[in-house]
Parts: sequence; C-alpha cells; structure tokens
Amino acid sequence: MKKQLFMAIVAAAALLAGCSDTKEGDGGDGGDDNTEGLVFEETVGGVTRYYIGDGDQNFPAPVKNYTLDASKTYYLRGWVYIQDGSSITIPAGTVIRGDKGSMGSLIIERGGKIFAQGTPSKPVVFTSAQPAGQRKPGDWGGLIICGRALNNKTEQQIEGGPRTFHGGNDNADNSGVLSYVRVEFAGYPFGTDMEINGITFGSVGSGTKVDHLQVSYSNDDSYEWFGGAVSCSYLVAYHGWDDDFDTDNGFSGNMQFLLGVRHPRLADTSLSNGFESDNNKEGSDEQPYTTARFSNVTLIGPMGQDPDFYNTSASTANPDAYINGGALFPNNGSKLGQFQSGVQIRRNSRISLYNSVITGYPVGMIVENDKGNSQGAATDGKFVIRNVHFAGVDTTATAFDNSVANVNPLQGILGSNVNKTWTRGTGFTDGYVRAAANANRFYTALNGVQFVQPNSLQAGFKPMPAAGSPLVDASYTVPAGFDTRGNGYAGAFRSADPADDWTAGWCEWDPQNAEY
Repeated sequence: MKKQLFMAIVAAAALLAGCSDTKEGDGGDGGDDNTEGLVFEETVGGVTRYYIGDGDQNFPAPVKNYTLDASKTYYLRGWVYIQDGSSITIPAGTVIRGDKGSMGSLIIERGGKIFAQGTPSKPVVFTSAQPAGQRKPGDWGGLIICGRALNNKTEQQIEGGPRTFHGGNDNADNSGVLSYVRVEFAGYPFGTDMEINGITFGSVGSGTKVDHLQVSYSNDDSYEWFGGAVSCSYLVAYHGWDDDFDTDNGFSGNMQFLLGVRHPRLADTSLSNGFESDNNKEGSDEQPYTTARFSNVTLIGPMGQDPDFYNTSASTANPDAYINGGALFPNNGSKLGQFQSGVQIRRNSRISLYNSVITGYPVGMIVENDKGNSQGAATDGKFVIRNVHFAGVDTTATAFDNSVANVNPLQGILGSNVNKTWTRGTGFTDGYVRAAANANRFYTALNGVQFVQPNSLQAGFKPMPAAGSPLVDASYTVPAGFDTRGNGYAGAFRSADPADDWTAGWCEWDPQNAEY
C-alpha cells in the first residue's frame, strides 16, 4: 500500500511540474513568511498555490524555524516532517488544506516543535482540500506530534506508517503549542492497525500546551495518545469514525473539559467508543501504566439522533447503502449501529473519570479482562469512576468481552424497537459503577440529565445543561491537579449561559459546507 501511495505522489508531482508556469522553493513571494525549503509556490493557469511539502517525500528539510503567513492558504502535500531542532509557527487564522492524492500529513518529530496559537475568532484550521459539499472523512492524513516523554515500550514507531519514533525519559518535554486549532476530515488507514488519526500524540511531554482543539469527521480515532504526560483541556471530538479519545502505552496526562459527539451513521466495524483505553496491546504489566485522569467530560452517543430515518425501510433493508450512499460518507467500512460503549477500559489500563456524563451509548461503561487485569485494578482502587451520570444507555455497565457475532446492525439506535444483545456479563462493572462510594447516577431516559438540545443532526445543537439539570451540583469538586473552574457540575459545561460555552466562536459544526 505504501508503494502504491508513493507512486501516486510521484505521478501527482510530475503532473503538477509539467503544467506549472512557475515552481519555486523559496517560500513564495518573498513576503514576511520564513519558509524556504518547506513551502513551494506553484502557479498553474495564472492561479498561485502555496504547498507545504514537495510531494516527493524528500524530507527532512534543512534544520530551521519556519513561519507561515496567515494571509496565504496553504496545501499540505505528502508527509512533511518537522525534524529535531526545527519548528513551524502557524499564525492565528491560517488555513491549511490537506492534499488528498498524497495524503498530506504534518509530522512533528522528537525535538521538533509546532507553534499553532489561534484565537477564539481566528482559529488555525487544518481541513480538506476538497470543495465545500464534497469533503469526506479521510481526505488527507492528519497531524502527528512526537516527543521524548515516557511510554511503556521505551521507544516506538508512531502509528500510521511514518518513519518517526517517539519516546524517551523526559516527561516535561516540550513539543510547542496547539491552541484554538481545528482538524477536519483527516485520518487514513495505511494498513491494519496502522492508521493516522485526526491528531496523534506520541510520548508528548507536559511542557507542551494543548487546549481548545476540535477534531471533526476523522477517518479513525479523533485523538490518540501513545504514552506521554501532556495535559489537555477543552477538546472536541465531533462525528468521528472510530473512538473519540484513545489512550495507550502509559499515557498519564490530566484531561479536562472534553466533549465527544457521535454521528449515528459513522461507526467502525471494530465497534466505536467514546473512550478506549489500553495499557498496551498485550495488556501486560509494563510500566508506566496508562493512568490518564479525565474530569468534566460530556459524551453524546448515537442513540436518539436521527431516529425517524432509522425506522424507515430504506435504512433497515440496506444499511450499508444508507451509510455510504450519502455525499458525506466514504466507503470506509462504517457499519450502521456498530457502537459499543461510552468508556471501554481494558488490557490493564487504569484511567479515571470524574464529574462527567455519558448518554446514548449501547453500553455506558466496560471494564474488561480480555488481557491483563483492569477489573482487579478497579477493585483495588487503582483507578476511580466517580460522579458520573449515565443516561439513556441500554446497559449501564458490563464486563462484555468484545464478542459481537449476534449484534443487530441497528443495535443502539432504535432502542426498544430492536432486540437487545448487550445482556451478558453485566456483573462486575455494573456492580462497580453502582457502588455507593462512587456516587454515580443513573437515568433511564436519554435526556434524564436535561441538556438544552443534544441532537447534533438538528439545528440549535447545544449539549449544555438546561436550567434545573441534575448535572449542576454544588457538591462536585475536581481532584487535585485539575482546574477548579470545573467545580460545581458534571460534564463539559457549567450551564447554558453563553458565557459558559467555551466552543463559541472557534468551533465549526458544519465543516462540510464551511467556506475557507
């Protein structure tokens, strides 16, 4: 597959070279950007484009600090590496379009840095190069950041296929800044278990600033962390294909104010979750353990969204056509209703969740022992699930072992209109999350937690607690190490007051039709 990709890139580069009026590698028009060796200016038919990357994979580029120009629209072409000793600065308001033919990807290597500091009114945007109305998940590669922090495999090649390795012994390592950044329609599976996610973090250290990110329509996980100790806040995972937040290989950061929102048509055949967490793929006792802590999280699952269409013969007779026949959805193996849980903790993982809300998933939470002993860690108090609200889930919690041979393809969407298959092995996790000491709460109704408007497929989407919602409880306090602005409520938002909407201004709920 890589050989085919390489040949496609070479062909595309040759075609462009053949029809270009000009092609320069000096950063363009000699303005105030500093991009020699990184940005290539090409004029075709009188139209000038600025390409990050030459498309021939001839990196690493010279070691230097690159600064883009926010007044230009850039096209990310091929796998572009910012190597050890180099940096890239992306000013507020910059738009970078990922090239589809070469699966453009920006890869920050160990010792390299990215400084993408947007603002609420001028976010940095990585998006598809396709026209409005024609964008799909997987239109380009994605954003990868690697550092020198700890992981439990010492050193690893980053998932997705690039040459880049991550890992070291400096948990305070600094890979730069990602703030007020959107990543749209990214993600590409180059091979089995070799996917580029929307944003991938490999052993990124706590010296890195990560806040106010939105990943939309990713063709794999929206976010995935492989080891590292970076803490992140104000993250949105919107209409991704596989998992929203995936943690592996000893990741230990503190994560606060997270929103995960599912589209009912987009789910991976492997079953999609809000959280999926492993210590590592073997479930071994290698340390450091995956011990990330999450507070103030809202997960909006697929159930209750688009219910009318799912009751029609068009979707039930041919669900694959329903998914992949629309303008938005690629033929990427998505399966109708193949959702699993709000939170899946497995393979010796020990992540904790506080002051949060999970709605609309077939299963609220899974703690399983398919490999390793996550259940034993829960019993021993090595991780905590506390003050979590479960609403409108078919099964609150289960020790389900990932055997899904008999899952109805509409499971989790129609609710009571189909036979439930999530009935086995409910003992351990259900008892664990219902233990009085954990103070979790449970509601049969999907909107038992009283959101303002939680359906992302309808106008006025607003997953914030309405007046009188049980999510607002003054007794809630965040654990040590978290921002105390999260005290007094469960979920990502304090209230429906516009002042509490931290997505306002920089998030985009319709990136398919946004004009850039």
